[in-house]
Amino acid sequence: MEAKIPPQARRASRFRRGVLAALLACGTGAGGLAFFSWHAESAQTHPPVVVLGDGIHGLKGMVYIPAGEFRMGSDHQLAQPNERPAHKVRVHGFWMDRHHVTNAEFRQFVDATGYVTTAERKPDWETLKAQLPPGTLQPPDSALVAGAMVFVGTARPVPLQDYSQWWRYVPGADWRHPNGPGSSIDGKDDHPVVQVSYEDAQAYAQWIGKRLPTEAEWEYAARGGLEQATYAWGDQFAPGGKQMANVWQGQQAQAFPVISPKAGGALGTSPVGTFPANGYGLYDMTGNAWQWVADWYRADQFQRDARARKTLDNPAGPSGSWDPSEPGVPENAPRRVTRGGSFLCNEDYCLSYRPSARRGTDPYNSMSHLGFRLVKTH
Repeated sequence: MEAKIPPQARRASRFRRGVLAALLACGTGAGGLAFFSWHAESAQTHPPVVVLGDGIHGLKGMVYIPAGEFRMGSDHQLAQPNERPAHKVRVHGFWMDRHHVTNAEFRQFVDATGYVTTAERKPDWETLKAQLPPGTLQPPDSALVAGAMVFVGTARPVPLQDYSQWWRYVPGADWRHPNGPGSSIDGKDDHPVVQVSYEDAQAYAQWIGKRLPTEAEWEYAARGGLEQATYAWGDQFAPGGKQMANVWQGQQAQAFPVISPKAGGALGTSPVGTFPANGYGLYDMTGNAWQWVADWYRADQFQRDARARKTLDNPAGPSGSWDPSEPGVPENAPRRVTRGGSFLCNEDYCLSYRPSARRGTDPYNSMSHLGFRLVKTH
């Protein structure tokens, strides 16, 4: 169903393999609306009008994203193969959360329902083995312990081909303890909830009566009305020297993934709304924490879409996954799209704080830099 368009808008006319190894190793033993506009070098015919729901005219805490067409993906020199080629897409109007679902909001859900996240449950072998080479033997039951993936960094520079050097499966890590049992979210009610899987995000969405955005909806909203801009705010990473998102460079003193124990390690998430909103009034569409979206992930999906040689109308993504990028992992292992990058993204490694950047993630996996936001269409 098409979203009910508010009066304002009408007037505006518009890693599981590493998890198993770790399990085996350890198992036995935002304030008011701040509309920010930046002159971008990319085309923008009319600056968008920020439409913020107040609970009477529109949904409270959400922003209305008007229907429109845009070029999805990118042909920019920074674009990875899975972002190419740019192709035309039309989306219908919808409401989107102004910011990530926060720790406080997720706590309300858990308190109301008693929900237990995937990171808090003993890993299920049937879902785990889907991410492993065929014929992998089931580990002893004692090795399957609840926990999640945590960024631990390194003490010195390392080659960037092996992410297992800075990620670790930590028993006891979950949304309340995103970096493991000794960590806490006390005093971080306004930070994005992390260590939530796709399954967890779907459970929250069902409870609150919303849904995850499609990949097309997410990218359209992230661009904030800018056509093919490199970033969510324009074409300059730090216009006028101003930091525009919570990413590694500008926030960390050392090169990725080196962290300083004296400084307390990586800075992690920041409160939602710390950095300027994009053209639609949305905070942290890139940076801070990765975001789950609804679609299955195919590395070649944009190539498949472009072959249609037509404007795609409100696409919902492929019917299954395909990702040949990880040796030893089945190419059709379940993957859902994640978007937006995080506080770990940097120019040397992932550059995923661009609206077109995308990757696939095991839907049962939770990580210390992965959260979500939701949309509603009626």
